[in-house]
Parts: sequence; structure tokens; C-alpha cells
Amino acid sequence: MYPIISILTDLPEALHTSLTQYLEQHPDWDQDQVLTAALSLFLLQNGECDRQITSVYLDTLFKHST
Repeated sequence: MYPIISILTDLPEALHTSLTQYLEQHPDWDQDQVLTAALSLFLLQNGECDRQITSVYLDTLFKHST
């Protein structure tokens, strides 16, 4: 549905630990979904008004395949 581009990034240890704990408690989510939801929400909250960003965010929350 959307083109996928892979990124490699360093996370602070506290974020990595929290993400790992979250994923262990929520097996229906994966790392890619969490990061996609977080990044798209950040963009929406900071002035990005592109409808595609809104679609990515909502599709990620409701687990539509991308």
C-alpha cells in the first residue's frame, strides 16, 4: 500500500528497554508498527497536514497491512 524505506537508527537504552518491555506485553504489535505509529503521530502533532501521514498513522493503529 505504501512504499517502505528501511532506516537504521540508534536509540537511547531507556527507550530500547521500554520498547522491548512493551512488545513483550503486547504480542500483537511489532517494532516496525510501534516506530511507524510514533513517527507518524509526531509528524501530525507538529504540523504535518498530509493526508497520507494520517492514513499511515490510522492504518498502523488498526493494523491494516502496508
